[in-house]
Amino acid sequence: MSTRLTKITLEGFKSIRRLDAFSPDNLSVLIGANGAGKSNLVSFFRALGHMMSSPSGLQAHLTQTGRAHSWLHDGPTVTAEIRAALEIETDRGKNEYEFGLEYSAGDRLSFSHERFRFVPAGKAADPRVSLGAGHEESELRERAERGEPTPAAIRSMLRRFTVHQFHNTSFTSRMRQAWAVSDGRWLKEDGGNLAAFLYRLKSNEQLAPYYARIVQTIRQSLPFFGDFELTPDAQQVMLMWTEVGTDQVFSAHQASDGMLRFLALVALLQQPTVDLPELLVLDEPELGLHPHAITTLAGLIKAVSIEKQVLLATQSVTLLNEFDPENIVVVDRQGRESMFRRLDASQLEEWLSRYSVGELWEKNVLGGRPA
Repeated sequence: MSTRLTKITLEGFKSIRRLDAFSPDNLSVLIGANGAGKSNLVSFFRALGHMMSSPSGLQAHLTQTGRAHSWLHDGPTVTAEIRAALEIETDRGKNEYEFGLEYSAGDRLSFSHERFRFVPAGKAADPRVSLGAGHEESELRERAERGEPTPAAIRSMLRRFTVHQFHNTSFTSRMRQAWAVSDGRWLKEDGGNLAAFLYRLKSNEQLAPYYARIVQTIRQSLPFFGDFELTPDAQQVMLMWTEVGTDQVFSAHQASDGMLRFLALVALLQQPTVDLPELLVLDEPELGLHPHAITTLAGLIKAVSIEKQVLLATQSVTLLNEFDPENIVVVDRQGRESMFRRLDASQLEEWLSRYSVGELWEKNVLGGRPA
């Protein structure tokens, strides 16, 4: 069953005062100056994932990311409530989920409303089902865990809208540590279980072709790379590899930041299509990559977007040059709010006959640069 986020409205969240009925295509590339608000849209999807993940997911994530006042647009004196509405279409019909989070005592957020409904294809819509108000964690998630069919289906879809960001490659990052072999089913948001994820692919006969594809893709940008050396020890496995021309085995602690990020990105994007998120959200995936690796990355992203939706934020001219104008969403900061605008390729025909998309961005023809 195909699943597609067709529309999102978001109000009062960080620099996003109002994003009205934004329709993500299969591929949406956000560009804009530092602080324009690209990452704020990314962080909304991250918050949504935490909200659907566990009984204390929303409040725990809120505590880790600055408390309620930092989520509300210009603080609670200006914005008392965050509102969100999502429409998700499948082969069977349209699923709708909307909620509000209002400022409450203790610099916390509680639900001002939470509603959902499923509209079968070709049939009239019933009223939305209200889940009440005043609760601090999602009632939709609670009802899904109790086995109610529509909440369970919507929660499952929302959990397949995932954010991946592999920026933390410090010496203490989880990618450089040993990981439980049993925890390799899904690649973590930060790539922390990369070794276990690769081990699962390599050791499963049906998945081994995908593992081989990952290794071959890595070699295109890292020609010295031999193969991963994934040997469990006490039910844990560490990211290690061999290189061409030597019998030495290298560990994750010897990898450069850019290499480690590239390994994680290739593993994420070259896994079986059925296991990919329905909406894959990437925040500046080009960080630390060589231009050749960025070109490879762009090809992988475009291949994934044929069957899945991809939303990515970037600051890279090299990466931007790999995409078509209609893929690009320009984010500008106007006063205190972020404005989102999809490019119209027809208005750029004359420019594109002489310049690349990246060059037009550098020349400030597209916007998305400091005013």
